[in-house]
Amino acid sequence: MTLRFPLRPWGLALAAAVSPALAAAPAELAEIKAQIEQLKAAYEQRIAALEGRLAQAEARAGSADVAARSAQSDGKTAQATGAAASSGSRAGLATAFNPEVSLILQGQYKQMKNLPERGITGFWPAAGHTHDGGDADKRGFSLGHTELVLAANVDPYWRGQAILALVDSEVEVEEAWFQATGLGDGMGLKGGRFRSSIGYLNEQHPHQWDFADAPLAYAALFGKEGSYTQDGLQFKWVAPTETFLELGAEVGRGQKFPGSERNKNGSGAGAVFAHVGGDVGVAQSWRAGVAYLRTSTRGREAEIRDVGGLEGQGMFSGQAATWLADFVWKWAPNGNPKYENFKFQGEYFQRREKGSLACADENASGNACNGLADSYRRRQSGGYVQGVYQLTPQWRAGYRYDRLASGSPHIGASLAPRLDFASAVLDRYHPTRHSLMGDYSWSEYSRLRLQFAWDKSMPGVTDRQITLQYIVSLGAHGAHKF
Repeated sequence: MTLRFPLRPWGLALAAAVSPALAAAPAELAEIKAQIEQLKAAYEQRIAALEGRLAQAEARAGSADVAARSAQSDGKTAQATGAAASSGSRAGLATAFNPEVSLILQGQYKQMKNLPERGITGFWPAAGHTHDGGDADKRGFSLGHTELVLAANVDPYWRGQAILALVDSEVEVEEAWFQATGLGDGMGLKGGRFRSSIGYLNEQHPHQWDFADAPLAYAALFGKEGSYTQDGLQFKWVAPTETFLELGAEVGRGQKFPGSERNKNGSGAGAVFAHVGGDVGVAQSWRAGVAYLRTSTRGREAEIRDVGGLEGQGMFSGQAATWLADFVWKWAPNGNPKYENFKFQGEYFQRREKGSLACADENASGNACNGLADSYRRRQSGGYVQGVYQLTPQWRAGYRYDRLASGSPHIGASLAPRLDFASAVLDRYHPTRHSLMGDYSWSEYSRLRLQFAWDKSMPGVTDRQITLQYIVSLGAHGAHKF
C-alpha cells in the first residue's frame, strides 16, 4: 500500500532550509541529512501505524459480516419488529476457545393453601397421578431452576448451546442443540433438544417471563414447567419481505407431555408454525402467529373413580392435536423502551384428543371399572391475556387473566356407566385465575417480583396466593427475543 501526503507549509520550509545548505560546510550538510533521515523514520512509523489500524478495521468488518449472516439464518431477528434475537445478538461474542458462560439464579417464597391433590380440574396431569407439581406447588421458601448456560460459535458455519437445569441434587439437560449459521437466504436449521417455536411464551425460559409462574393454559398443555421441548430437528425460513414473515417445521421424538416415551423408530411428534409481524409508525410493533402440534401417547396415567367412589388408575393411549394462536403488541415512546413501555400479549389453544381409555384397580379393592377399556375423545380449549407497563427503567406492573374450558369427555358405552364423571380428570369445569404483579429491577441482571393471584383451578376452592420471587443473572447474557 502506498500513502501520498499533500505538500504542507512545513514541507516548503524544509525545502527552503535545505537549498541554502547545499553550499554549506560538510559538517553542516551531514547534520541536515541526519535530520532528514529522522523525519523519514518518523513518517514511516506513522504510515505503519495507519496500515495496522486499517487491517484491524477490515478484520472487524469481516467478523460483523459473519455475525450478520448468523442472525439472518437463525430467523429470529424480525426486522419488522425492530428487536434483536438472542442468538443474533450473542453471535460473534464467543468462539470455540472462549465460550459464553452464564448462570441464572431464581427462587421464591410462596404462600397458598395446603391442597394435597392440587391440580387443574378437567385436565390430565403432566406428572401422572402422583400430584407432584415440583417447585410450583411448594409452600414457603423454595429454590427454582438454577440454569447454567454454555454457548459458543463452533466455526463460521455452526453454533452450539447447552442449558443445564440444576434442581436440588438433580441435573437436567433442559436444552442442548447445534445451529447452522451459514445457510443464507433466510434459512435456519437447529438440531438436538430445544424449546419448540410453537406459541409465543414457549421459547422463553422462566426467568424471561413477566409473571412468577406459567399461564394456566401452558400448565394444562405442557405441565408445570410451562413449555414443550423437542428432541429432533427444526427448520425455519424468513421471507425476504418488508413485513416480517417466518415459516417453520419441527419433527421430534415426542416424549414430553402431552406425548410420552415410546420405543419405536421414526418420530413421535411434529409441528408447523408461522409468524408475521411489523411496525406501526415509530412507537409500535406487533407479532402474530399460528401453530399446530401433533403428538401421540401410550399409557398416560391419571386417578379416576368408579361409580361407587373407589379409586382406580386411568390410562389414555392415542393422539393429541393442538392448535395455538398468539398475538403480541408493544409500545414505547419514540421506539425507545428503556424508560417507558407497554406490552400486551395473549394466546389461545384448542386441543383434541382421540384414542382409548383403560381402567385398572391398583389396590384390587373391587373397582367397578377394573380391566375395562373403551374409546375416548375430548376437545379442550383456553388461553390468557396479559398487559405489563413499565413506569420507569426500574419499576413494572402487570395483570394477567387465565381461563380454560375442560370440555366433556366422550367415552364408549361399555366403560362410561362404570365411571364417576366427577373425578378430577373427567370433570367438566372452567378453571380461572387473576394475577397482579409488580417488580423492581436494579439492572437487567437483577429483579425482585411480588405477585398476588386468585386461583380457581379447582371447584369450590379460591386459593389466594402470594409469591415473592428473585431472579439474578451472572455472566454473558444475550438480548431476549421479541
